[in-house]
Amino acid sequence: MQKVKPLKRFGQNYLTDKNILNKIADEISPKEGNNLIEIGPGLGSLTEKLIERIPDGFTAVEIDTRVIHDLIFKFPTVTLIHADFLDLSLDELFNRKKEKLRIAGNIPYNITSPIIFKLLRSDNLVKDAVLMVQLEVAKRITAKKGTKDYGILAVLLQYFTDVKICFKVSRNVFHPKPNVDSAVIHLCFRDNCLSGDEKALFIKIVKAAFGKRRKVLRNSLSNSIFADVDFSNVEVNLNLRAEQLETDDFIKLTRFAAGKLQ
Repeated sequence: MQKVKPLKRFGQNYLTDKNILNKIADEISPKEGNNLIEIGPGLGSLTEKLIERIPDGFTAVEIDTRVIHDLIFKFPTVTLIHADFLDLSLDELFNRKKEKLRIAGNIPYNITSPIIFKLLRSDNLVKDAVLMVQLEVAKRITAKKGTKDYGILAVLLQYFTDVKICFKVSRNVFHPKPNVDSAVIHLCFRDNCLSGDEKALFIKIVKAAFGKRRKVLRNSLSNSIFADVDFSNVEVNLNLRAEQLETDDFIKLTRFAAGKLQ
């Protein structure tokens, strides 16, 4: 493939280490028939490893016009969508095979959170996701209650998914070299007890609770979009900070708010 200069506006850092690429492909472990979606194939380094395992192809989403022609030429069995992944309908991707989505990619670090929230909003359509993220983000995602890293991503991802850090990746195996180390994470989405409307409210509750991180829950919620909801009778200690709450506490807050907002 022709030499392509990584663009900062797309958050491009090309992974060059074949051993790491093989480890990522092994973690994804794609099978024929999977509804696999690769985000940002770029120069096709991971794509090449995946197509070795499923030669009949999969779907790849690429925003960079400069590499589209070469990707189509090099990987004729891959269905290439020239678009921003954040603008795509996951329902449409699901309906291509009527199979839950398997998401993979060395994603742009500047849009990690938007990508994750997109997957969470359509969690019923997603089977799993294997993603390269900043190491610090991986630590936040897996953080435990009461620690400084425990926050919105930890609560949401530990509720919607079984999450693990697969392995760390040095900054030295990218071009250009980023200023941070990375990690590959695997998110396995699971069934949960919240309805569709409750899921959206749950995400809002968690964001509001951590909105004023150093304040107790009572103050955080009263300074949020839930300012008009009287939480005084909720079965959660409102004098605790958000970082001190269990997932079940956020579920109680969600269902209490849902009852008040009807």
